[in-house]
Amino acid sequence: MPAEFNYFNYFTEIEEYFWKKRGAHLLVSPLDWAIVETWQKAGIPLDAVLKGIDRAFESYLRSRRGAAGRSMKSLAYCVDAVLDAAAEAKEASAGKGPDDGATAKAAESFAREEVRAYLLRNRDRLAAAAEKAAAASADLATRLRDTAARLEELLPFVDAPGRMDLEDLERRLTVLEEKLSAALAASASEAVMLDIRREMDRALAPYRRKMSAEQLGQLERQYVQKRLFEFYGVPRLSLFYLT
Repeated sequence: MPAEFNYFNYFTEIEEYFWKKRGAHLLVSPLDWAIVETWQKAGIPLDAVLKGIDRAFESYLRSRRGAAGRSMKSLAYCVDAVLDAAAEAKEASAGKGPDDGATAKAAESFAREEVRAYLLRNRDRLAAAAEKAAAASADLATRLRDTAARLEELLPFVDAPGRMDLEDLERRLTVLEEKLSAALAASASEAVMLDIRREMDRALAPYRRKMSAEQLGQLERQYVQKRLFEFYGVPRLSLFYLT
């Protein structure tokens, strides 16, 4: 995982920056969170995201809607500008060696107590979700309990002497989350999936013509995943959700 990531603030800083640029403190929609997740999973540095948001707002203000005083409603308008800024950042850093100072800073983003509490909190939430799911799906309940047990098995990793390897911990959590996501999708009823798809299609409708097929595919996957986790009351496991 790139050292440029700020483990604590990636999501919240983007959200707050968008609020500030928009001039209104509004709840970020599920679509906006799915967009941020695609940026996070693509490894786009925070400064590139903020630069892209700046450019998108500048372009929007020159548009007919912006000139009429209408506010930008979603981060979907920023997708292309953020990807361009990320490509520029990648090109600018080509040939540079690793920044040991930045890596050390990223590795120290969390205190052991915070990581430990986060794992235990998610373990307990998974156990509670397993109890609720048991009547409808024994297989899902088993997956949830197994994941809770795996989180507990990671505690010695956090408590071990020496510097925590957050990159390795994040990889382990990502694998667990991917397995959970597959189990939730397999257990969801047709009615639940249809409701999520309809909601997603309504949210994406204004932006489909502005995005490539690849961008839409990524967004759709992230959106469905987010809504399934919420529907079943299952916590996200990545360290990006610690706060």
